[in-house]
Amino acid sequence: MPHIKFGTDGWRGVIAEDFTFANVQKVALATGLYFKNHPNVKNGMVIGYDARFLSKEFAHASAQVIASVGVKVLLSEKISPTQMVSLGVVKKKAAGGVVITASHNPAKYNGFKIKGDFGGPAHPEMIAEVEKELAPLQDAVTLPVDIKPFDELVKHKLIQFIDLTKMYVSDLESKIEFDLIKTVRVKMMHDAMHGAGMGIPELLLPKIGTIRSDYNPSFGTTNPEPLPQNVEELSVEVRSGKYHMGFATDGDADRVGAVDEKGNFVDSHRIFAILLKYLVERKHIRGAVAKSLSVSELIPKMCEKYNIRLYETPVGFKHLCKLMTEKDIIIAGEESGGIAVKGHLPERDGIFIGFLLGEVMATRRKKLSELVKELFDEFGEHHFGRIDKHLTQSEKENVMKFFNAKPKKVGSFEITKYNMTDGVKLNTKNGWMLIRASGTEPLIRFYAEADSPKRVQQMLKAATTV
Repeated sequence: MPHIKFGTDGWRGVIAEDFTFANVQKVALATGLYFKNHPNVKNGMVIGYDARFLSKEFAHASAQVIASVGVKVLLSEKISPTQMVSLGVVKKKAAGGVVITASHNPAKYNGFKIKGDFGGPAHPEMIAEVEKELAPLQDAVTLPVDIKPFDELVKHKLIQFIDLTKMYVSDLESKIEFDLIKTVRVKMMHDAMHGAGMGIPELLLPKIGTIRSDYNPSFGTTNPEPLPQNVEELSVEVRSGKYHMGFATDGDADRVGAVDEKGNFVDSHRIFAILLKYLVERKHIRGAVAKSLSVSELIPKMCEKYNIRLYETPVGFKHLCKLMTEKDIIIAGEESGGIAVKGHLPERDGIFIGFLLGEVMATRRKKLSELVKELFDEFGEHHFGRIDKHLTQSEKENVMKFFNAKPKKVGSFEITKYNMTDGVKLNTKNGWMLIRASGTEPLIRFYAEADSPKRVQQMLKAATTV
Protein backbone atom coordinates (compact mmCIF):
# COMPACT_ATOMS: atom_id res chain seq x y z
CA MET A 1 0.00 0.00 0.00
CA PRO A 2 1.39 3.44 -0.94
CA HIS A 3 2.43 5.70 1.93
CA ILE A 4 0.08 8.46 3.00
CA LYS A 5 1.16 11.74 1.44
CA PHE A 6 -0.21 15.25 1.90
CA GLY A 7 -0.80 17.30 -1.28
CA THR A 8 -1.65 20.95 -1.92
CA ASP A 9 -4.61 20.77 0.48
CA GLY A 10 -4.51 17.80 2.82
CA TRP A 11 -4.37 14.08 2.11
CA ARG A 12 -6.62 12.50 -0.50
CA GLY A 13 -7.01 8.98 -1.75
CA VAL A 14 -9.34 6.50 -3.41
CA ILE A 15 -11.94 5.16 -0.97
CA ALA A 16 -11.23 1.54 0.09
CA GLU A 17 -7.94 1.52 -1.84
CA ASP A 18 -5.72 3.85 0.20
CA PHE A 19 -8.36 6.00 1.89
CA THR A 20 -9.29 3.29 4.39
CA PHE A 21 -10.44 3.43 8.01
CA ALA A 22 -7.03 2.12 9.11
CA ASN A 23 -5.23 4.92 7.27
CA VAL A 24 -7.68 7.60 8.38
CA GLN A 25 -7.09 6.51 11.98
CA LYS A 26 -3.32 6.90 11.47
CA VAL A 27 -3.69 10.43 10.08
CA ALA A 28 -6.17 11.31 12.83
CA LEU A 29 -3.73 10.06 15.49
CA ALA A 30 -0.84 12.08 14.01
CA THR A 31 -3.12 15.14 13.90
CA GLY A 32 -4.31 14.65 17.47
CA LEU A 33 -0.74 14.22 18.76
CA TYR A 34 0.34 17.41 16.98
CA PHE A 35 -2.54 19.53 18.32
CA LYS A 36 -2.28 18.05 21.82
CA ASN A 37 0.51 20.56 22.49
CA HIS A 38 -1.43 23.55 21.17
CA PRO A 39 -2.09 26.42 23.65
CA ASN A 40 -5.84 26.23 22.85
CA VAL A 41 -6.11 22.46 23.28
CA LYS A 42 -8.43 22.88 26.29
CA ASN A 43 -11.02 24.22 23.81
CA GLY A 44 -10.64 21.11 21.69
CA MET A 45 -10.76 20.59 17.91
CA VAL A 46 -13.62 20.96 15.43
CA ILE A 47 -14.39 18.12 13.01
CA GLY A 48 -16.77 18.25 10.05
CA TYR A 49 -17.48 16.27 6.89
CA ASP A 50 -18.88 16.61 3.37
CA ALA A 51 -21.54 14.67 1.42
CA ARG A 52 -19.29 11.92 0.06
CA PHE A 53 -19.64 8.19 0.56
CA LEU A 54 -18.70 7.27 4.18
CA SER A 55 -17.61 10.83 5.05
CA LYS A 56 -19.71 10.83 8.24
CA GLU A 57 -18.25 7.49 9.29
CA PHE A 58 -14.67 8.62 8.56
CA ALA A 59 -15.32 11.80 10.57
CA HIS A 60 -16.65 9.81 13.52
CA ALA A 61 -13.62 7.47 13.35
CA SER A 62 -11.30 10.51 13.34
CA ALA A 63 -13.13 12.03 16.30
CA GLN A 64 -12.84 8.76 18.19
CA VAL A 65 -9.05 8.59 17.72
CA ILE A 66 -8.40 12.27 18.51
CA ALA A 67 -10.63 12.16 21.60
CA SER A 68 -8.87 8.96 22.72
CA VAL A 69 -5.56 10.86 23.02
CA GLY A 70 -7.29 13.31 25.36
CA VAL A 71 -8.20 16.09 22.92
CA LYS A 72 -11.85 17.17 23.15
CA VAL A 73 -13.67 17.06 19.80
CA LEU A 74 -16.51 19.34 18.71
CA LEU A 75 -18.11 17.16 16.03
CA SER A 76 -20.50 18.56 13.43
CA GLU A 77 -23.93 17.01 13.82
CA LYS A 78 -24.48 16.99 10.04
CA ILE A 79 -22.85 17.56 6.64
CA SER A 80 -20.89 20.81 6.73
CA PRO A 81 -18.89 22.84 4.17
CA THR A 82 -15.19 23.27 4.87
CA GLN A 83 -15.55 26.96 5.75
CA MET A 84 -18.07 26.09 8.49
CA VAL A 85 -15.40 24.06 10.25
CA SER A 86 -12.90 26.92 9.87
CA LEU A 87 -15.44 29.37 11.29
CA GLY A 88 -16.20 26.96 14.13
CA VAL A 89 -12.49 26.80 14.98
CA VAL A 90 -12.35 30.62 15.24
CA LYS A 91 -15.62 31.04 17.14
CA LYS A 92 -14.80 28.29 19.64
CA LYS A 93 -11.14 29.37 19.94
CA ALA A 94 -10.23 25.76 19.16
CA ALA A 95 -6.73 24.40 18.63
CA GLY A 96 -7.54 23.41 15.06
CA GLY A 97 -9.92 21.49 12.87
CA VAL A 98 -10.38 18.55 10.52
CA VAL A 99 -12.66 18.22 7.50
CA ILE A 100 -13.30 14.89 5.85
CA THR A 101 -13.58 15.87 2.20
CA ALA A 102 -11.94 15.42 -1.17
CA SER A 103 -13.26 18.81 -2.28
CA HIS A 104 -13.73 18.84 -6.08
CA ASN A 105 -12.21 15.39 -6.76
CA PRO A 106 -14.25 12.60 -8.41
CA ALA A 107 -16.68 10.60 -6.25
CA LYS A 108 -14.31 7.68 -5.67
CA TYR A 109 -11.96 9.96 -3.67
CA ASN A 110 -12.15 11.17 -0.11
CA GLY A 111 -9.75 13.28 1.91
CA PHE A 112 -8.54 14.71 5.20
CA LYS A 113 -8.04 18.50 5.48
CA ILE A 114 -6.41 20.09 8.52
CA LYS A 115 -7.30 23.59 9.74
CA GLY A 116 -5.26 25.94 11.94
CA ASP A 117 -6.51 27.96 14.92
CA PHE A 118 -6.75 31.02 12.62
CA GLY A 119 -9.60 29.45 10.64
CA GLY A 120 -7.90 28.40 7.42
CA PRO A 121 -5.78 25.64 5.84
CA ALA A 122 -2.91 24.52 8.06
CA HIS A 123 0.33 26.24 7.10
CA PRO A 124 2.93 24.09 5.28
CA GLU A 125 5.18 23.96 8.38
CA MET A 126 2.23 22.69 10.45
CA ILE A 127 1.58 19.92 7.93
CA ALA A 128 5.29 19.04 8.11
CA GLU A 129 4.94 18.53 11.88
CA VAL A 130 1.87 16.31 11.40
CA GLU A 131 3.84 14.30 8.84
CA LYS A 132 6.62 13.83 11.42
CA GLU A 133 4.05 12.36 13.83
CA LEU A 134 2.69 10.21 11.00
CA ALA A 135 6.04 8.79 9.82
CA PRO A 136 6.40 6.05 12.51
CA LEU A 137 2.71 5.11 12.07
CA GLN A 138 2.85 4.53 8.30
CA ASP A 139 3.66 0.81 8.52
CA ALA A 140 2.04 0.13 11.90
CA VAL A 141 -0.39 -2.79 12.01
CA THR A 142 -2.01 -1.56 15.22
CA LEU A 143 -2.12 1.96 16.60
CA PRO A 144 -0.07 2.77 19.72
CA VAL A 145 -3.13 4.17 21.50
CA ASP A 146 -6.12 2.70 23.30
CA ILE A 147 -9.09 3.75 21.14
CA LYS A 148 -12.08 4.09 23.44
CA PRO A 149 -15.67 3.32 22.36
CA PHE A 150 -17.41 6.25 20.62
CA ASP A 151 -20.39 6.25 23.02
CA GLU A 152 -18.09 6.29 26.03
CA LEU A 153 -16.24 9.35 24.66
CA VAL A 154 -19.59 11.09 24.10
CA LYS A 155 -20.70 10.19 27.62
CA HIS A 156 -17.52 11.73 29.09
CA LYS A 157 -17.94 14.80 26.83
CA LEU A 158 -14.67 14.20 25.02
CA ILE A 159 -16.84 14.17 21.88
CA GLN A 160 -19.53 16.85 21.76
CA PHE A 161 -21.90 17.48 18.86
CA ILE A 162 -22.08 21.02 17.50
CA ASP A 163 -24.45 22.87 15.14
CA LEU A 164 -22.05 24.59 12.73
CA THR A 165 -24.86 25.59 10.34
CA LYS A 166 -26.57 27.90 12.82
CA MET A 167 -23.22 29.54 13.65
CA TYR A 168 -22.36 30.03 9.96
CA VAL A 169 -25.73 31.44 8.93
CA SER A 170 -25.63 33.96 11.78
CA ASP A 171 -22.10 35.00 10.79
CA LEU A 172 -22.94 35.56 7.10
CA GLU A 173 -26.07 37.54 7.99
CA SER A 174 -23.78 40.08 9.69
CA LYS A 175 -21.38 40.32 6.72
CA ILE A 176 -23.53 40.34 3.55
CA GLU A 177 -26.14 43.00 2.73
CA PHE A 178 -29.02 40.55 2.23
CA ASP A 179 -31.64 43.28 2.72
CA LEU A 180 -30.16 45.20 -0.22
CA ILE A 181 -30.13 42.05 -2.39
CA LYS A 182 -33.81 41.53 -1.53
CA THR A 183 -34.75 45.20 -2.03
CA VAL A 184 -33.10 45.44 -5.43
CA ARG A 185 -34.54 42.00 -6.21
CA VAL A 186 -31.39 40.38 -7.48
CA LYS A 187 -32.74 36.99 -8.53
CA MET A 188 -30.10 34.39 -7.69
CA MET A 189 -29.73 30.64 -8.18
CA HIS A 190 -27.38 28.24 -6.36
CA ASP A 191 -26.04 25.00 -7.81
CA ALA A 192 -24.86 22.84 -4.91
CA MET A 193 -23.47 20.20 -7.32
CA HIS A 194 -24.70 17.62 -4.75
CA GLY A 195 -21.98 18.92 -2.43
CA ALA A 196 -21.85 20.07 1.18
CA GLY A 197 -23.37 23.48 0.32
CA MET A 198 -26.79 21.87 -0.17
CA GLY A 199 -29.54 23.59 1.82
CA ILE A 200 -27.38 26.42 3.16
CA PRO A 201 -28.03 29.39 0.79
CA GLU A 202 -31.81 29.08 1.19
CA LEU A 203 -31.39 29.67 4.94
CA LEU A 204 -29.85 33.04 4.06
CA LEU A 205 -31.96 34.03 1.05
CA PRO A 206 -35.24 32.07 1.20
CA LYS A 207 -36.29 32.90 -2.40
CA ILE A 208 -33.04 31.74 -3.99
CA GLY A 209 -33.42 29.14 -6.72
CA THR A 210 -31.61 25.84 -6.20
CA ILE A 211 -30.52 22.88 -8.29
CA ARG A 212 -28.59 19.68 -7.47
CA SER A 213 -29.24 20.37 -3.80
CA ASP A 214 -30.03 16.78 -2.86
CA TYR A 215 -27.85 14.08 -1.32
CA ASN A 216 -26.05 12.10 -4.04
CA PRO A 217 -22.57 10.77 -3.13
CA SER A 218 -21.88 9.94 -6.79
CA PHE A 219 -22.48 13.63 -7.68
CA GLY A 220 -24.72 12.58 -10.56
CA THR A 221 -21.63 11.34 -12.48
CA THR A 222 -20.27 14.93 -12.80
CA ASN A 223 -17.19 16.01 -10.86
CA PRO A 224 -18.30 18.55 -8.23
CA GLU A 225 -16.05 21.30 -9.56
CA PRO A 226 -17.48 24.63 -10.83
CA LEU A 227 -16.02 24.52 -14.35
CA PRO A 228 -17.91 25.44 -17.57
CA GLN A 229 -18.45 21.82 -18.63
CA ASN A 230 -19.86 20.93 -15.19
CA VAL A 231 -22.37 23.76 -14.81
CA GLU A 232 -24.29 23.52 -18.10
CA GLU A 233 -27.45 22.63 -16.17
CA LEU A 234 -27.08 25.80 -14.08
CA SER A 235 -26.62 27.85 -17.25
CA VAL A 236 -29.85 26.47 -18.75
CA GLU A 237 -31.82 27.01 -15.52
CA VAL A 238 -30.60 30.61 -15.12
CA ARG A 239 -31.64 31.48 -18.68
CA SER A 240 -35.01 29.71 -18.59
CA GLY A 241 -35.89 31.02 -15.14
CA LYS A 242 -34.80 34.57 -15.99
CA TYR A 243 -32.38 34.70 -13.06
CA HIS A 244 -29.91 37.58 -12.85
CA MET A 245 -27.06 35.26 -11.93
CA GLY A 246 -26.26 31.78 -10.72
CA PHE A 247 -23.35 30.47 -8.68
CA ALA A 248 -22.08 26.95 -8.19
CA THR A 249 -20.10 25.58 -5.26
CA ASP A 250 -17.90 22.49 -5.29
CA GLY A 251 -17.96 19.29 -3.23
CA ASP A 252 -17.14 20.99 0.07
CA ALA A 253 -18.57 24.39 -1.00
CA ASP A 254 -15.37 26.38 -0.57
CA ARG A 255 -14.88 27.02 -4.31
CA VAL A 256 -17.14 29.05 -6.57
CA GLY A 257 -17.97 29.64 -10.21
CA ALA A 258 -20.78 31.76 -11.67
CA VAL A 259 -22.97 32.26 -14.73
CA ASP A 260 -24.40 35.58 -15.85
CA GLU A 261 -28.01 36.32 -16.87
CA LYS A 262 -27.27 35.01 -20.39
CA GLY A 263 -25.94 31.74 -19.04
CA ASN A 264 -22.31 32.58 -19.83
CA PHE A 265 -19.73 31.17 -17.42
CA VAL A 266 -17.97 33.74 -15.24
CA ASP A 267 -14.77 32.17 -13.92
CA SER A 268 -13.02 32.84 -10.63
CA HIS A 269 -10.52 35.23 -12.28
CA ARG A 270 -13.36 37.57 -13.23
CA ILE A 271 -15.14 37.11 -9.89
CA PHE A 272 -11.85 37.97 -8.13
CA ALA A 273 -11.45 41.11 -10.27
CA ILE A 274 -15.08 42.25 -9.81
CA LEU A 275 -14.76 41.86 -6.03
CA LEU A 276 -11.37 43.60 -5.93
CA LYS A 277 -12.83 46.60 -7.79
CA TYR A 278 -15.82 46.69 -5.39
CA LEU A 279 -13.78 46.37 -2.20
CA VAL A 280 -11.30 49.09 -3.21
CA GLU A 281 -13.53 51.55 -5.07
CA ARG A 282 -16.82 51.18 -3.16
CA LYS A 283 -15.88 49.82 0.25
CA HIS A 284 -12.59 51.79 0.36
CA ILE A 285 -10.80 48.85 1.97
CA ARG A 286 -7.02 49.13 1.92
CA GLY A 287 -4.26 46.55 2.15
CA ALA A 288 -2.42 44.22 -0.21
CA VAL A 289 -3.69 41.57 -2.66
CA ALA A 290 -2.56 37.96 -2.97
CA LYS A 291 -2.99 35.56 -5.87
CA SER A 292 -1.68 32.17 -6.85
CA LEU A 293 0.57 31.73 -9.87
CA SER A 294 -2.29 30.52 -12.10
CA VAL A 295 -4.52 33.59 -11.64
CA SER A 296 -5.16 36.11 -14.43
CA GLU A 297 -2.81 38.96 -15.32
CA LEU A 298 -5.90 41.16 -14.91
CA ILE A 299 -5.16 41.27 -11.17
CA PRO A 300 -1.61 42.75 -11.47
CA LYS A 301 -3.00 45.40 -13.85
CA MET A 302 -5.65 46.36 -11.30
CA CYS A 303 -3.15 46.45 -8.44
CA GLU A 304 -0.92 48.74 -10.49
CA LYS A 305 -3.83 51.12 -11.06
CA TYR A 306 -4.82 51.12 -7.38
CA ASN A 307 -1.18 51.34 -6.24
CA ILE A 308 -1.65 48.19 -4.18
CA ARG A 309 1.06 45.66 -3.38
CA LEU A 310 0.56 42.24 -4.96
CA TYR A 311 1.88 38.96 -3.55
CA GLU A 312 2.10 35.88 -5.79
CA THR A 313 2.29 32.35 -4.37
CA PRO A 314 2.57 28.76 -5.63
CA VAL A 315 -0.75 26.98 -6.28
CA GLY A 316 -2.52 25.82 -3.12
CA PHE A 317 -4.68 27.94 -0.86
CA LYS A 318 -2.51 27.13 2.17
CA HIS A 319 0.08 29.59 0.77
CA LEU A 320 -2.51 32.34 0.40
CA CYS A 321 -3.92 31.59 3.85
CA LYS A 322 -0.45 31.95 5.38
CA LEU A 323 -0.10 35.38 3.77
CA MET A 324 -3.52 36.41 5.07
CA THR A 325 -2.48 35.51 8.63
CA GLU A 326 0.81 37.42 8.32
CA LYS A 327 -0.05 40.44 6.13
CA ASP A 328 -2.94 42.86 5.71
CA ILE A 329 -4.60 41.29 2.66
CA ILE A 330 -7.81 42.71 1.14
CA ILE A 331 -8.55 39.70 -1.05
CA ALA A 332 -6.73 36.49 -1.96
CA GLY A 333 -7.64 34.10 -4.74
CA GLU A 334 -6.69 31.09 -6.78
CA GLU A 335 -7.65 29.97 -10.28
CA SER A 336 -9.69 26.98 -9.14
CA GLY A 337 -12.44 29.07 -7.54
CA GLY A 338 -11.07 29.68 -4.05
CA ILE A 339 -11.38 33.30 -2.90
CA ALA A 340 -11.04 34.82 0.59
CA VAL A 341 -11.86 38.36 1.68
CA LYS A 342 -10.61 40.54 4.53
CA GLY A 343 -13.01 40.64 7.46
CA HIS A 344 -14.32 37.11 6.91
CA LEU A 345 -11.89 34.16 7.15
CA PRO A 346 -8.42 33.39 5.73
CA GLU A 347 -10.30 30.60 3.97
CA ARG A 348 -12.10 29.90 0.72
CA ASP A 349 -15.87 30.25 1.03
CA GLY A 350 -17.93 29.68 -2.13
CA ILE A 351 -21.25 30.53 -0.49
CA PHE A 352 -19.99 33.81 1.00
CA ILE A 353 -18.35 34.81 -2.31
CA GLY A 354 -21.49 33.93 -4.30
CA PHE A 355 -23.60 36.19 -2.10
CA LEU A 356 -20.95 38.95 -2.08
CA LEU A 357 -21.17 38.93 -5.88
CA GLY A 358 -24.94 39.40 -5.51
CA GLU A 359 -24.25 42.31 -3.16
CA VAL A 360 -21.99 43.93 -5.78
CA MET A 361 -24.75 43.60 -8.39
CA ALA A 362 -27.30 45.12 -6.00
CA THR A 363 -25.00 47.99 -4.98
CA ARG A 364 -23.82 48.79 -8.50
CA ARG A 365 -27.27 48.15 -10.06
CA LYS A 366 -25.49 46.26 -12.84
CA LYS A 367 -25.93 42.88 -14.48
CA LEU A 368 -23.10 40.40 -14.05
CA SER A 369 -22.35 40.56 -17.78
CA GLU A 370 -22.06 44.36 -17.47
CA LEU A 371 -19.59 44.05 -14.57
CA VAL A 372 -17.41 41.75 -16.70
CA LYS A 373 -17.61 44.10 -19.72
CA GLU A 374 -16.64 47.02 -17.49
CA LEU A 375 -13.44 45.18 -16.51
CA PHE A 376 -12.54 44.40 -20.12
CA ASP A 377 -13.22 47.97 -21.22
CA GLU A 378 -10.84 49.27 -18.57
CA PHE A 379 -8.10 46.62 -18.47
CA GLY A 380 -8.38 44.78 -21.79
CA GLU A 381 -9.81 41.37 -22.58
CA HIS A 382 -8.51 38.41 -20.58
CA HIS A 383 -9.66 34.92 -21.47
CA PHE A 384 -8.67 31.74 -19.65
CA GLY A 385 -8.80 28.02 -20.27
CA ARG A 386 -7.65 24.82 -18.60
CA ILE A 387 -7.37 21.20 -19.67
CA ASP A 388 -6.82 18.36 -17.21
CA LYS A 389 -5.21 15.49 -19.08
CA HIS A 390 -5.03 12.00 -17.60
CA LEU A 391 -1.71 10.33 -18.34
CA THR A 392 0.32 7.31 -17.30
CA GLN A 393 3.25 7.97 -14.96
CA SER A 394 5.79 7.67 -17.78
CA GLU A 395 3.77 10.00 -20.03
CA LYS A 396 3.48 12.44 -17.16
CA GLU A 397 7.25 12.39 -16.61
CA ASN A 398 8.00 12.89 -20.34
CA VAL A 399 5.67 15.89 -20.63
CA MET A 400 7.15 17.55 -17.54
CA LYS A 401 10.69 16.80 -18.79
CA PHE A 402 9.93 18.68 -22.03
CA PHE A 403 8.64 21.77 -20.24
CA ASN A 404 11.28 21.70 -17.50
CA ALA A 405 13.89 21.99 -20.26
CA LYS A 406 12.55 25.54 -20.94
CA PRO A 407 11.62 25.16 -24.63
CA LYS A 408 12.07 28.27 -26.77
CA LYS A 409 8.82 27.52 -28.61
CA VAL A 410 5.64 25.57 -27.82
CA GLY A 411 3.92 24.93 -31.13
CA SER A 412 4.01 28.27 -32.95
CA PHE A 413 4.23 30.27 -29.72
CA GLU A 414 7.58 31.83 -28.86
CA ILE A 415 8.39 31.83 -25.15
CA THR A 416 9.59 35.13 -23.68
CA LYS A 417 9.87 34.26 -19.98
CA TYR A 418 9.90 31.24 -17.66
CA ASN A 419 8.69 30.82 -14.06
CA MET A 420 9.56 27.54 -12.33
CA THR A 421 8.01 28.39 -8.93
CA ASP A 422 5.29 25.76 -9.27
CA GLY A 423 5.25 23.62 -12.38
CA VAL A 424 6.39 25.53 -15.47
CA LYS A 425 4.87 28.88 -16.42
CA LEU A 426 5.76 30.15 -19.90
CA ASN A 427 4.99 33.69 -21.01
CA THR A 428 4.22 34.45 -24.66
CA LYS A 429 3.65 37.74 -26.47
CA ASN A 430 -0.06 38.03 -25.59
CA GLY A 431 -0.50 35.56 -22.76
CA TRP A 432 0.92 32.68 -20.79
CA MET A 433 0.76 28.90 -20.29
CA LEU A 434 1.24 26.93 -17.08
CA ILE A 435 1.89 23.21 -16.88
CA ARG A 436 1.50 21.49 -13.50
CA ALA A 437 1.41 17.84 -12.51
CA SER A 438 -1.35 17.05 -10.00
CA GLY A 439 -0.25 15.90 -6.56
CA THR A 440 -3.46 13.92 -5.92
CA GLU A 441 -4.50 12.51 -9.31
CA PRO A 442 -2.72 10.85 -12.30
CA LEU A 443 -2.97 13.94 -14.49
CA ILE A 444 -1.31 17.13 -15.71
CA ARG A 445 -3.12 20.45 -15.67
CA PHE A 446 -2.56 22.74 -18.64
CA TYR A 447 -3.57 26.39 -18.15
CA ALA A 448 -3.56 29.27 -20.63
CA GLU A 449 -4.54 32.93 -20.69
CA ALA A 450 -4.65 35.22 -23.73
CA ASP A 451 -6.49 38.19 -25.20
CA SER A 452 -9.03 36.06 -27.11
CA PRO A 453 -10.80 32.71 -26.58
CA LYS A 454 -9.41 31.48 -29.95
CA ARG A 455 -5.81 32.16 -28.88
CA VAL A 456 -6.41 30.36 -25.55
CA GLN A 457 -7.57 27.24 -27.40
CA GLN A 458 -4.58 27.42 -29.76
CA MET A 459 -2.20 27.68 -26.80
CA LEU A 460 -3.84 24.77 -24.98
CA LYS A 461 -3.70 22.63 -28.12
CA ALA A 462 -0.01 23.42 -28.56
CA ALA A 463 0.78 22.62 -24.91
CA THR A 464 -1.14 19.33 -24.79
CA THR A 465 0.31 17.94 -28.02
CA VAL A 466 4.05 18.38 -27.41
